[in-house]
Amino acid sequence: MAKNTGRSTRKGSVTARTQMKHPSNPKHSLKRDATTGQFMSGMKGSYKGVAQEVDSRR
Repeated sequence: MAKNTGRSTRKGSVTARTQMKHPSNPKHSLKRDATTGQFMSGMKGSYKGVAQEVDSRR
């Protein structure tokens, strides 16, 4: 379980979620639920503490 430190960082990774770059706009990221595969949200930049889909944490 990821914990906020209060210093704009997280300790650990967020479980059961992954992120990937948006196919049509690479400056945006999409967050996906790892168990159902549904997309949850998108944002400009990347999510803190959420593993990339091709990352070794998954």
